[in-house]
Amino acid sequence: MIFSIHKTLSRHIWAIAAPAIAGLSSQMVVSIVNTAMVGRLENTQVQLAAMGLGFLGTWAITSLFSSLSTGTHVLVARRHGEGNPVGVGEVLNNSLFICFIVGVIFAAIGFFFSRQIIGFFSKDDAVTEAGAAYMKYQFLGLPFFLLIVSYRGFFFGIGHTRIFMVSAIIVNVFNIVFNYFFIFGASGFPRMELAGAGIGSAISMFLGWLFFLFVTFLKDYRKQYRYFSHFKVSKEVIAQIVNISIPVSLQNILILLGFLIFVAITGVIGTVDQAASNVVINALFISLMPCFGFGIAAQTLVGQSLGKGDAQLAHRYGYETAKLTTIFTVIIGILFVLFPDAVILIITTKQEVIDVARPILQIAGVAQVFYGSGIIFASALQAGGSTVFVMLVEVITHWIIFLPLSYLFGVTFGWGIKGAWAALPIYILAYTATNLYRFRKSNWIKVSL
Repeated sequence: MIFSIHKTLSRHIWAIAAPAIAGLSSQMVVSIVNTAMVGRLENTQVQLAAMGLGFLGTWAITSLFSSLSTGTHVLVARRHGEGNPVGVGEVLNNSLFICFIVGVIFAAIGFFFSRQIIGFFSKDDAVTEAGAAYMKYQFLGLPFFLLIVSYRGFFFGIGHTRIFMVSAIIVNVFNIVFNYFFIFGASGFPRMELAGAGIGSAISMFLGWLFFLFVTFLKDYRKQYRYFSHFKVSKEVIAQIVNISIPVSLQNILILLGFLIFVAITGVIGTVDQAASNVVINALFISLMPCFGFGIAAQTLVGQSLGKGDAQLAHRYGYETAKLTTIFTVIIGILFVLFPDAVILIITTKQEVIDVARPILQIAGVAQVFYGSGIIFASALQAGGSTVFVMLVEVITHWIIFLPLSYLFGVTFGWGIKGAWAALPIYILAYTATNLYRFRKSNWIKVSL
């Protein structure tokens, strides 16, 4: 039976996936709460559109380097599977070294050029100004975010996702608290509206880094992985991390730039349509974050299995995780299709935006059912070393299928916002089918990374 569940494998998957899902879901909650706060400011359409562009713009730039988590994760999982704890610690040290340097340099670039970045994607001056103010403060937290990225890859690779869960909850609780203070000027803080959300994000990243630093000083981790006593910069390890991460970086930046262009396309249709699209994108985190949590489990267990030299077990973990993820996305799809207003009202109470967001959330609800398994197969392929293939699939299906069709349906054919979003399920089906075809083969597995 195609959806029969292997109890032993599923227990291993859930042991890693559940804390990761909890941590990622807390990020989803903070995204929704922050959007809800901004959605209650004056000029709601402008503020939501600006937040969407600012968020995606920041994410596009940070994702260029946050993929260093994938390089760290894959290498740590392999070393862990090989039974090489000192090698695991060496990967962490070199990952932290890279992330610190990159974080400082690009934080400065993002802070000083945020207006030019937002202005490239927005034709509305009010949206540009608000989005730039939000973005530049977010970039102040970039160095701490990238250090967290390294620690995250380390704990994912050894399968200790509960540490990530605790860190994510700490970061996101403080994010919500400081965002509330700075957005609305509560408790004596200055009222900064959308810019305040950027400041809250930066402060929370700093606190998250302090938590990870504290955990790495715990005796069990220090003695086992010896990252403090064996610290040295290794060109070989750095090269391995970078070689795995570069295709993922290119994939992330091109896809997020693609979504920026998609949001810009919705802006051509109308400002309310753009605001509604931002609402739906935030609602989709209800589905996407848990899917990424399952992807973390797949990447860890597939990587560790390959480190042990068991390719058959790696395949089984991939399929089993895809089954569990699809069950989840079906449930979320039912929620989005049958009860869209219940989801949308969490984010905004503006009736004009709700009316536009309702049908496109239903379209997205159907599409995301198939996206979960696509993420799992992509994560497994990355663990096996096929990061270039995954990048090409994502970029080609996004840029050659999704973006042209969204413009064609939404603008050229005049089908409006529903037409633009109708391209999403076509893109997702192509993406998932191609990853599945590759995963069924065995030539994606690389013994040496």
